[in-house]
Formats: sequence, C-alpha cells, structure tokens
Amino acid sequence: MKKKLLLLLALMLGLTATAQKYDIKSVYQQIDEAINHSPEYVSEYETQIEEQRQQYVKAVTPEDKFKLAFRLYELYKAFMNDSALYYVDEAEQWAAKLGDAAQAGNCRVLRAFQCSTVGYYSEALLFLKTVDKQKLDSVGLKNYYTTQMHVYGELGYYSKIRSMQDSYYEKQRVYRDSLFAMIDHQHPDYLMYRIQELKSRQQLEEGRRLSDQWLKRTNPESRDYAIACYYRWLVSEDQEEMRYWLSQSALSDIRHAVMDQASLLQLAEILNDEGDLDRSYKYIRFTWDCNNRFNTRMRSWQITPILNVIENNYQKAVSRNTKVLWTSVVVVSILALLLLGVLLFLHRRNKQLDAARNALKSSNAQLSALNTQLSAQKDELSTLNGQLSMVNSQLSETNRVKEEYIGRFMSLCSQYIDKLDDYRKMVNKKMKNKELDELFRLSKSTELKEHELEELLQNFDSVFLHLFPNFVDDFNALLQPEMQIHPKEENRLATEIRIFALIRLGIEDSSKIAEFLHYSVNTIYNYRARIKNGALDNRESFERRVKLLGMLQ
Repeated sequence: MKKKLLLLLALMLGLTATAQKYDIKSVYQQIDEAINHSPEYVSEYETQIEEQRQQYVKAVTPEDKFKLAFRLYELYKAFMNDSALYYVDEAEQWAAKLGDAAQAGNCRVLRAFQCSTVGYYSEALLFLKTVDKQKLDSVGLKNYYTTQMHVYGELGYYSKIRSMQDSYYEKQRVYRDSLFAMIDHQHPDYLMYRIQELKSRQQLEEGRRLSDQWLKRTNPESRDYAIACYYRWLVSEDQEEMRYWLSQSALSDIRHAVMDQASLLQLAEILNDEGDLDRSYKYIRFTWDCNNRFNTRMRSWQITPILNVIENNYQKAVSRNTKVLWTSVVVVSILALLLLGVLLFLHRRNKQLDAARNALKSSNAQLSALNTQLSAQKDELSTLNGQLSMVNSQLSETNRVKEEYIGRFMSLCSQYIDKLDDYRKMVNKKMKNKELDELFRLSKSTELKEHELEELLQNFDSVFLHLFPNFVDDFNALLQPEMQIHPKEENRLATEIRIFALIRLGIEDSSKIAEFLHYSVNTIYNYRARIKNGALDNRESFERRVKLLGMLQ
C-alpha cells in the first residue's frame, strides 16, 4: 500500500513538474517584456562593442590589432552583418602582416561562413577556393569543413533543380563526415549538425537525447543557450514542447541583442496559424526591425511573405473587431432611445393615474355622503357599508402600492439612463484606446445582465416588504409547518414567496411571472403547484387567501 502511495505521489509530482516546465503563457509574457526592454539590451551591447572598438583604434602592435579585430568580428557576427565582414577582413590582414597563415586562413573561412549565413553563396565559395587547407590549424580546419557543409546545405535547400539538389547534399554529407571525424562528439558543432542529420532521418528520440545532453552543459545565461534551445525545438515530440523550446530560444536571442532572429520568426508564424494575431504581429514586426539592423537579404526574403500574411490577418481581425464595436454602439444607442420612450410613456401614465386618484377621492366623498343619507336603513346600510369599506380599503391599498412601485420604477429608469450613459462613455474611451479585445469580451459577457436582474429583484423585495412587512409570516401561516419557507437573508424574499408576492399584487398569469423573474413557465407552474399542495386548508382557495394578506394593515 505504501509503495502504491509513493508511486502515485511521484507521478503527481512528475505531472506538476511537466506542467511547470512547459508553461508557455509565462514564457510568452517574458518575451513580451524582453521586447519592451530590447532597446536597453541593444544599448548595453553597443556599449560593449564601442569599448572594444576604442581599444582597437588605440592598439599599436599587430598582435593586439589582430586580437581586437577578431573580437569585434565575434561581437558583430549576429548583430550587424556588414560590420562583421569588415572586422573579419581586418583580422585577416593583421594576421597576414604577422605572418600567421593559419589565422589568416581561418579568418577567410569565417568570412565565407558569414557570407553564407546571409545568402552570399557565390562569394562564400570564392573565398573558400582561395583557402590553403594545408596551412590551417585544427580550429581553422574545423571551421573550413563547417563552412563548406553549411554552404552546400543552404544551396541544396534553396535549389529548385533536383539533380543539383542531390549534388549539393552529397557534398554536404562529405564535408559533414570530414567534420565529424576530427571533432569531439561532445562539441556543440558536432551536436548541432548531428541533430540536423537525425532530424532529416526522423530519428527524433536519439536527437532529443543528444539535445538534452547539450542543454545540460550549456549555461542558460549564455548566448549559446538560444542555439541549444533551437535545436531542441527541431526534435521535439509534440506541439507544446516545440513552442516551449522555440520560445526559450527567441527569449535568449532578444536578451542577448541577437539581430539574426530565426527563432522569433518561426514563433511568429506558429502563433499566426494558432490565431494569436496580436502577439504574432508584434513578433514579426520586431523580427523585421532586427533584420534591418543586421542587414541580410536572405532573412528579408524569409520574413517578407510571412510578414504580409500576418499583417493581412491582423488587419482583418482589426476590421472585424471594429465592426463589432460599432454594432455595439448602435445597439446601445437604440436601447437608450427605447428607454427614453418608456420613461416618457410612464410619465404620461402617471399623470393619468393622478387624475384617476382624484376621481377616486371624489367618489369616496360621494359615497360618504350617501352613507350619511342612508343611515336610516341600518340593516342594508351595515351590509353595504362593509362592502364599501372593503372596496375602499382595496382601492387605497392599490393606490399605495402603485404610488410606491411607480416612484421606485421612475428612480430605476433614471439610474438605468445614467448607467447606459456611463457604458457609452466606457465604450467610447476603449474605442479611442483601441482596446478592441476588451470590448469584444464585454460584448459577449452576461455579467451586466445578471447584475441588473439581481438589483431589480432586490428593489422589488425591498418595496414589497415595505408595503407588506408581515407578508412572510402571514404567508407561512397558510402552510403546513414542513412546507413553510424562511428567507436566508433579511429583507429578501425566497423565489417561491416572490411568486406569490406577485400574485398578491394582482399578477396571476404564470407567463408574466416567468417573464419578470426570468424563469420558464413550467418552473413557475411547478412552484405554484408545490406550494398549494402544502396549504393547511383547501388548496383551491389558497391563492385567493394570499390576495387578502395584509389587507387590514
């Protein structure tokens, strides 16, 4: 039993760790923040470059000139292509002046690699033809094989002629075998091209094993971490894992001011396919700005079609949201006009009610006069007087109820006009701020309707209990003890009591009650039948007795 519990606990911890490991939304937020702080990262990196450049200008000996020129090339190679080519050429010239053929050859190889990175394949091959392999040291020879392999791999990828593709890929394989034969199999270059090879052969499990080894040996704070994450993305086994490692690679590139943004370009395309248009558009625009700084036509060719697709989708989404927003504004305006019309109608009806009340008072005065004149007929007068008192009481109560509810209704109408105006101002403000997603979310939410319905019912309960403070107790007195209903909140009515409160006010139609309480007609029928079944006396006369509750108050 203990072993099973331990196994279950380990499984739960493993699932929790996996969920935390691939928290994609958190990584996206980090990328957004990194993009916002990109000017700071770039400025810091430019300061570092400027310090090295000043040292290069002030250097006197050829040895220092070579070292600093080579260092500037390394700083520029993923930041600004033209400057990287300039300083690797400078380093080659200083190596030649020092008589160091190995370093000069290595610089020429690196210049060829930089050319191939940005799509200058013809120039790269010309530079490589002028390199004497016999004079290269082990580092230069490794770079030579790497560059040859990279150039032919790129030519094979972009070539549209099948026979030439096969020729290019064959040359790439030859140089890759030469590279693998001379470098340590734990070296990042070996792991990089070995993972590429495994990816092409669909041997993803072995690729993930090598990639995980690479990641364990790579400092997450280093520039190389972005490359290790990128190749981990290539061999990921599911979409969530792919997005995670590609996001980590893009995040590392941004934080290290890398302008050759391959990972973020891929991520923007994925997000566009998933429908996250705002973030996709932000990422592709940032990638385009970085490419303009790096200045490479190859990346521009890759970005342009993706940028056009994302921008078109983004503009379509903005257009749709704008239409929805304008529709919401029109609907709100129509509702405001309708509410104003209702308010005017109620004002007119209130005047008519005042006239009816005055006429009623006059009738009461006439009845009192007749009552005095008929005092001689005691037996008939007693019966008639009782009837008249009952009618008078009902009329007075009706007037009191109508006055109370009409006054409260007029107040609610005024409040609703203010709320509609506030809603209109909020919509207008969000339109100006282009908060279209927020407006779209608000237009779909039923929270406003539920809140207003709750407030309406609360006002109804408050007014009704003000008019009939003993209604709940009197109502329960008509029911069997086990059927009695006691509201949970003070000054609030339970749903069952609220139904019979409406009946007490003269609203007997179940469909009207259902419309007011926002229930189905069947639900109202069921409530009424269940309560009448719990009556102390005859259930058929129950609702008639409810109508008489509070009559003498």
